[in-house]
Amino acid sequence: MLHLFRLCSFPVRCNNVSILQQSFKMHNKVTSIRSLCTDLVNVDSRENQCPVSYQNVVVIRHGDRIDNSEPSWLSTASQPWDPPLAQVGRVRAFQTGQRIRKSIGFPIHRVFVSPFLRCIQTAVEIVAALSTVGESSDALTGDRVVVDLAKVKVSVEYGLCEMMNRKAIRLEVVPNDGNWNLDASEREAMLPAEAVDTYVERVYKELPQWEEPVLQTRARFQRIFKDLANKYPYENLLLITHGEGVEVALSSFKKNAKVSELQYCAYVELRRAVFKKHRSFTTEEFHVVTNNGETGISYFLPSCIGS
Repeated sequence: MLHLFRLCSFPVRCNNVSILQQSFKMHNKVTSIRSLCTDLVNVDSRENQCPVSYQNVVVIRHGDRIDNSEPSWLSTASQPWDPPLAQVGRVRAFQTGQRIRKSIGFPIHRVFVSPFLRCIQTAVEIVAALSTVGESSDALTGDRVVVDLAKVKVSVEYGLCEMMNRKAIRLEVVPNDGNWNLDASEREAMLPAEAVDTYVERVYKELPQWEEPVLQTRARFQRIFKDLANKYPYENLLLITHGEGVEVALSSFKKNAKVSELQYCAYVELRRAVFKKHRSFTTEEFHVVTNNGETGISYFLPSCIGS
């Protein structure tokens, strides 16, 4: 309990220095207590004006691509740089969506997806799993499930696309005319129409240029994760991208983490505190919620040199 002291009036004589000093000390104590009380009020007011919420962002890799399981597909493909999912990839994507829905403990409000076909098809399965009405334990894909798409919005985002260099895309399959045929509007037409948000303004207006340096790619992924999160700070997001993007999501927010295994449909869950401030907001840095090996991604933290 804080005790407030009242300053008394003393008949002070010129030679009574001790009484004057005592009065001065009591005055300083009252001033300090008043300052403390003011600070406490300011803290309480700030907390009342800035309630804390939490934003969750799930960054996930696409499902199994067909050219890895059926090499002959390339010989007849019209767009060999853009393979679809294999059937096992569709099944994996749907089952991963079911797992996310049951295990993460919060709703997904928005899904953003790379324009590459394997990511679009992964989005179709995951959105179906997230939106399934009732239980569908026997369903392998989203083809035969009843869905309610009212609460999930999905959009294509160029910033989530594959690394545009020969490390990720073989040189022999690169289109000779430079036309990748990855128009965002055409790709969104492949998604469930009721879920597509046609009013979203894309962060990246076009694909990155071919021969994008790896470091530039990693910086792009870091930027797009933060830009999308800051654009929708009070919504939980699911971002469907490529292997490099998931690695960046881990290493950017878990210091020194090195990925040792990254399966198809592996995902990293990020979380941060969001503080409302009048009509704006401030945030903490994202931190990684995902435990090693639990969601298809395995990583290690190198020991400090000399430890």
